[in-house]
Amino acid sequence: MKRTKQIMLTLLLSLLAVSAATGQSVKFTEHKLKNGLRVILSEDHSAPTYSISVTYNVGSRDERDGRTGFAHLFEHMMFQGSENVGKGEHFVLIENNGGGMNGSTNSDRTEYHETLPANQLDLGLFLEADRMKSLAITQGNLENQRETVKEERRQRYDNQPYGLTFDTLFETAYDNFAYKHSTIGSMEDLNAANVKDVAGFFKMYYAPNNAVLTLVGDFKTAEVLPKIEKYFAAISSQPAPAKPDLSEPKQNGERRKTLEDPLAQVARLDIAFKIPPGNTPDWYALYVLGEILSTGQSSRLYQQLVRDKQVVVQVNAGTFERPGPTLFLVDLFITPGKDPKEVEKLVYEELERVKNQPVTDAELQKVRMEVKRAKVEQLEGTLYRAQALGEAAVFYSDPNVVNTGNDKLMSVTKDQIQKAARTYLIESNRTVLTTIPKPKAGGAQ
Repeated sequence: MKRTKQIMLTLLLSLLAVSAATGQSVKFTEHKLKNGLRVILSEDHSAPTYSISVTYNVGSRDERDGRTGFAHLFEHMMFQGSENVGKGEHFVLIENNGGGMNGSTNSDRTEYHETLPANQLDLGLFLEADRMKSLAITQGNLENQRETVKEERRQRYDNQPYGLTFDTLFETAYDNFAYKHSTIGSMEDLNAANVKDVAGFFKMYYAPNNAVLTLVGDFKTAEVLPKIEKYFAAISSQPAPAKPDLSEPKQNGERRKTLEDPLAQVARLDIAFKIPPGNTPDWYALYVLGEILSTGQSSRLYQQLVRDKQVVVQVNAGTFERPGPTLFLVDLFITPGKDPKEVEKLVYEELERVKNQPVTDAELQKVRMEVKRAKVEQLEGTLYRAQALGEAAVFYSDPNVVNTGNDKLMSVTKDQIQKAARTYLIESNRTVLTTIPKPKAGGAQ
C-alpha cells in the first residue's frame, strides 16, 4: 500500500510539473537566424532531457505528376549519412547516448526528431545541422532507399487489408493533384527517380529558410541560442520554393466508387465530405461533431450501429487536419451478412438528426472533458510539444495554435456544430467508397 501511494504521488507530481511548466499552455520564445531558420524554444526543467524537432515545409503536396513519393523518399535518405556522419552512424550515436529518434512524412510537412539526455544537447544540434547542410546524395544511397520505400509500400499498402482504401478515397474525393495522390508514391515514379532529381529536391526544400527548429526540455535559452548559431548559421539559404496551390473546386455532385480488396475480410464503408482547412471555426465545430458521433461507447454512432442494430463492428468519425481543404470522414466496418447500403442509410439518418436537432449539453461537456484530459496527457512529453510547435508553425505560421487550438475546441457551440453540419455534410459534397472482399477464384469466399 505504501509503494502504491508513492507511485500515485510521483504521477501526481509529474502532472503538476507539466502544469507548472506550461501554465496550462506551452510557453515558448521565437527566434530567427539570418539564413531564415525559424527557431522555437520552450524550457522545461522537470526532467533532465530534451527533444529536438526539425520540421521542413515540404510534403507530398509539393510533388508533381510523374515524380510522386519524393518527400517520403527523402525521409529515408536523411538517415543515410552526411559530410561528418557516416552511413548508419546517426542511429548508433543516438542509441549509444540513451536517446530515441525517428521521422515522418505527410502531405504537408516532413519532420525529424530526437529525444536525448540534457547533457547531449550538442549531439542533437550537430546531427540535424550536418544533414541539413551536407546530405550524402549518392546513387548507392538512392538505390538502397528506393528499394526500402518500395518494400514499405508493399507491406503497408499493396499487401495490407484495406491498404489502398485511403489512397482510393483521396483520389476520388480530390480534384487538385496536391492532395489527390499518395504520399508514398507509385512504383513507377519511384523507379523513375534519379540522383539529379533528388539533389534538386534537396536543394529546393531542405534549406534553413524552409525549416523550423524546435527544442523543448531541460536547457537555458541564453545558453542554447549560441549553440544553434554555431551549428546552423553557416548553412546557406535558398530561393524560397513556390507555394503549392491547394485550392479545391466546389464539388457539385456525389462521387461513388467500389474497391475490391483480396485481403479484406468484411466490407468497409468510407463516407467523406470536403470541409475547410484546419484551425478554422468550421473545422473545430466538425472536429467536435466527430467526437460526439464516434468516440467512446456512449457516442451516437456506436450506440446506434454497433450496440443496438449490430450492423457494424467498428465506427470512426472525425476530421483530417491539413492547412488546405480537408475531409470529414465516417468509416465503418460492416458486420458480416449486413448490407452496406442499409448501414449508409442509417449514417445519413444520424447526420440529419444533427442538422435538425442541436447536440445535447451532456455531449458537449463530454467532449470538453476529453479535450482537457488529452491536453494534460499530451503536454507531459517534450517530444509531443516539440512536434506540435513545429507543425503549427509550418501549417499556420503560428506555433501558438498549440495553445489556442484547445481553447477553440472548448468554445465550440451547438449552433456552430449544427450550421457546419448543414453546410458541409450534404449529398452534393460527399464521396462514398465501399471496399468489399474480392471473391475468391471459383466463387468461394
